Amino acid sequence: GDFFGELLAVLSLAPFIIIIGFVTLILFRRDLHTITFFSGALINYLINFVLKHTIRQSRPMKRDGLYNEYGMPSTHAQFISFFAVYATLFIYFRLNYNCTIFEKFWRTIVAIGCIIVAVLVIYGRVYLLYHSTIQVFCGALIGIVLGTAWFVITHTFLTPFFHVVVSWRISEYLLLRDTTLIPNVLWFEYTSIRTEVRARARKLSAIGRSH
Repeated sequence: GDFFGELLAVLSLAPFIIIIGFVTLILFRRDLHTITFFSGALINYLINFVLKHTIRQSRPMKRDGLYNEYGMPSTHAQFISFFAVYATLFIYFRLNYNCTIFEKFWRTIVAIGCIIVAVLVIYGRVYLLYHSTIQVFCGALIGIVLGTAWFVITHTFLTPFFHVVVSWRISEYLLLRDTTLIPNVLWFEYTSIRTEVRARARKLSAIGRSH
């Protein structure tokens, strides 16, 4: 009967949905920045795993089982904080191109949405008794620090080498691509596909007339 608790339980699935989104984007887009973003999220998870099994602090609510569940720091809080911070920085620094007021508005809405979801997921871990306040606080703090650090590393040190990586034979085989220098990928793909479709249509029309 606790509707708010049920809502928070659903929102706690956000990290899993994000991971599915990452995998889907990587499989179908093959963009190096998406791969790098996901790699950072995996590193963030590994750091959380090491910290949990080093600190070994129990969760506030023990559940029956043959294994120990550690809660410090919260995996959910650390992951969602990493994602929200990185995504927000990406929106305001990586997508820093001239755009319309409407596009700026939607960028702001997306950034605020990421932050709100992160806050609700973090709060939900305490509300649902999966973690203590200090466990989610530490998880969120670590996620924010790692998300910021990974964005700086990616933006400053890794991105300049993306054009080299995509030139490798293995990258060409895997169809990896670098869209760093394209300010608006969606518009670029739209115009490119439209131009190609029109060119092919003219070619087919010319072939039809020749017969």
